[in-house]
Amino acid sequence: MARSRLSRIPLHDRELIERFCDSLWMENGLSQNTLASYISDLSGLSEWISDSHSGLLQAGRDVLLDYLSIRVKQGNSPRTTARLLSTIRRFYRYLLREKLIDTDPSAQIDSPRLGRPLPKTLTEKEVESLLQAPDLDSLEGFRDRVMLEVLYATGLRVSELVGLTVEQVNPRQGVVRLSGKGNKERLVPLGEEALDWLIRYQQEPRKSLLKDRTCDALFPTRRGAAMTRQAFWYLLKRYARLAHITTDLSPHTLRHAFASHLLNHGADLRVVQLLLGHSDLSTTQIYTHVARERLKDLHAQHHPRG
Repeated sequence: MARSRLSRIPLHDRELIERFCDSLWMENGLSQNTLASYISDLSGLSEWISDSHSGLLQAGRDVLLDYLSIRVKQGNSPRTTARLLSTIRRFYRYLLREKLIDTDPSAQIDSPRLGRPLPKTLTEKEVESLLQAPDLDSLEGFRDRVMLEVLYATGLRVSELVGLTVEQVNPRQGVVRLSGKGNKERLVPLGEEALDWLIRYQQEPRKSLLKDRTCDALFPTRRGAAMTRQAFWYLLKRYARLAHITTDLSPHTLRHAFASHLLNHGADLRVVQLLLGHSDLSTTQIYTHVARERLKDLHAQHHPRG
């Protein structure tokens, strides 16, 4: 598709782009998808420039700025614009290195500022619907309900959840012992609800899943092995459909909900930081934006001057 687009641009620009992509492939071994992205970006620029009977070699800083501005007006996000500018810069650095131009017209163009995207989360009502989606009459359904309860109660990363072993859970203390990023250990409380589900699960459903097999994983499959991240991800998507949740879930969605709901109910930011296992408070602070948006919505709905 990207190569066919080259046929629509002037021959001199087509040859430049092909030489540029060939050099990238030879020097860096870039994938075909990455090269196709470069071709698409530069072909679009060439098509736009050729309307003024010019070419990529003749483009100056003002021309490139005009093109980026037009793409923004057409709906490009700051992140897409930054990626496009990165392609243009790499292309013109190549032309400069090959002595095909005297100055790099992209050198003095500032990248757009990228705001950190707010994490996708769920309302408390949506979480409740998700938790109730598994079929408790089946062994897998009971296991899945417990996994969802533990995930929402602790804010674990999905990799931490599927990697949990029986030894990491202390039912008497009601905590989970984790070794997160950088092998930093942390203790996370389970809460009464999740702990109750977990105790019931270990008394019978887990043993029935394993039959006579042994497995260290807290949440094994019927094959007697630990569940993979991908398998849990598919389960989460299926239960979201059953719960009629339209939010596009990610593996981190319940982790985001855990943090956001804690903050909405008045939890201290540093406590949330410890529970999530973030080494830097600034990583946790993104959740305050989610909580702030929730507070603004509540104010708008219920305040007499909202």
